[in-house]
Amino acid sequence: MTIYTVSELMCVVAARQLEDNKSVAVGTGLPMAAAMLAQQTHAPNLLINFEAGGVAPQLPTLPISVGDSRTIHKALMATTLVDIMDIISRGYVDYAFLGGAQIDKYGNLNSTMIGDNYNIPKVRFPGSGGANDFGSLAWETMIIMDRHSPRRFVEKVDFITTPGYLDGPGSREEWGLFEGTGPSRVITDLCLFDFDPKTKVMRLSQTHPGISIDDVKKATGFEIKIADEVGVNEPPTEEDLRILHEVIDPNGMIFPKKV
Repeated sequence: MTIYTVSELMCVVAARQLEDNKSVAVGTGLPMAAAMLAQQTHAPNLLINFEAGGVAPQLPTLPISVGDSRTIHKALMATTLVDIMDIISRGYVDYAFLGGAQIDKYGNLNSTMIGDNYNIPKVRFPGSGGANDFGSLAWETMIIMDRHSPRRFVEKVDFITTPGYLDGPGSREEWGLFEGTGPSRVITDLCLFDFDPKTKVMRLSQTHPGISIDDVKKATGFEIKIADEVGVNEPPTEEDLRILHEVIDPNGMIFPKKV
């Protein structure tokens, strides 16, 4: 039996959502590792973009940030944030891969603050960086959220850092965002969500091994939709884990070395 951690499972499930011959703009951490794993397995022609300016690098190992020099290693282009945003706004990026502190049923993300007073918040987070641009302009936004709980999956986020479907169907277009864009997947430590195409509400698509639908409901602070058939995500293979530990993250920055 293959032994794996929740972080490893989330990374593998996230990687499987990325298709070959597509392009993705990624943030630091698990999204970056997931894109690298997809490249190393089923999507060798996945083109990775980094906010700081790296386009299609051949990543030797996991960068520590989007500005790490490895993000331009043997890249097609080493440019600037302005050019990356221009590339996304022109429709050349299929996926944005993001995370956040809060998310609501329409996929709106909050990575700015907790509380009802922006000037005197209970907690202040780093904010958007390029996350608003990524989620506004890429064709699809994929989201990784660890620690699935009612405090993080809320009915209404305290602040919209990155727009999902805002108030529901048609809201993105009303605010001037491109038709056909928006969040498509949410990967958590419990399950995989997609979004109902009509209501734009988050929908349970697959649970992780050992997790029930009721477990997901109890951990979510809003009423979720349930797919007609809820599957179970396949666990990581031994080869997935080898690549994560030996190729992508040999220093154990995200995935601690196994003793």
